[in-house]
Amino acid sequence: MSDITQRLIHLAVVLAIAVTLRFVLILLIRRTVRILLSRESEGSTDLGVRAQSILAKAGGLSVERQRQRVTTLGSLLRNVVDVVIIAVTLLTVLAIFGIPMAPLLASAGVGGVALGFGAQSLVKDYLSGIFMLAEDQFGVGDLITIGDTRGTVLEVSLRVTKLRDPMGTVWYVRNGEILTVGNVSQGFSAVFVDVPVAIDEDPEKVTQVLRAAVSGMQEEPAWAEVLLEEPSVVGVDSMSGGTMVMNIALKTGPNQQWGVMRAVRQRAQRALGEAGIRGPILYPAPPQ
Repeated sequence: MSDITQRLIHLAVVLAIAVTLRFVLILLIRRTVRILLSRESEGSTDLGVRAQSILAKAGGLSVERQRQRVTTLGSLLRNVVDVVIIAVTLLTVLAIFGIPMAPLLASAGVGGVALGFGAQSLVKDYLSGIFMLAEDQFGVGDLITIGDTRGTVLEVSLRVTKLRDPMGTVWYVRNGEILTVGNVSQGFSAVFVDVPVAIDEDPEKVTQVLRAAVSGMQEEPAWAEVLLEEPSVVGVDSMSGGTMVMNIALKTGPNQQWGVMRAVRQRAQRALGEAGIRGPILYPAPPQ
């Protein structure tokens, strides 16, 4: 058997192994993605049935968001498998045909070092993007705070995260520059509503009036799919000047607290007025 025939046989074997290995790895990745998607859809929390329903409808626990995240990671893994197998196969084929690889590897090493120095920030961005997707730090539709920028996530890629702030400005933030992220839309939202009254009013009476005002809100159709718990009147938060501030605690689905806060303030204002409880005492300014 001639030397060229042996080399062609070796080439065929290498290509067959490469194709088979790629097929097995891609099949394994796809199967893993399917398993992760099925587990995400069957997940549950320790909260009640109503709370689970509210959270399931929210962006933080959206099945669609989990599907996009897992699918993106699966696509990334498939690309990595393709690049690695092609590189190893190419080097093996060159070795079979006796092409000297030392100059090629040396040139690639020098070029890789130069490229590495020039693309450090790009590599950092991509690695940060991979970890952010894997850890599900935030997703499209979440309200997040990155440094001094606060806005709704429009797009998450491996290199850049795109936000839109309340003024409508679109911000492009490199993933490698994100050090701290605050996600308002993940899990649930817990807030306090401040209700100021006159400092000489009876705190117990004010508490009873406020409790009656917010009682039963969780059972109302308008708020049944928003509130995770019944609003709770915590009590006196602070006293200064002629003002006593009462606190009402709310726990809602992620980023769903704004409408409930407005409704609670309206109910509190109406109930306090009907009960004859005065607002904060405004003392006159001292004469100049």
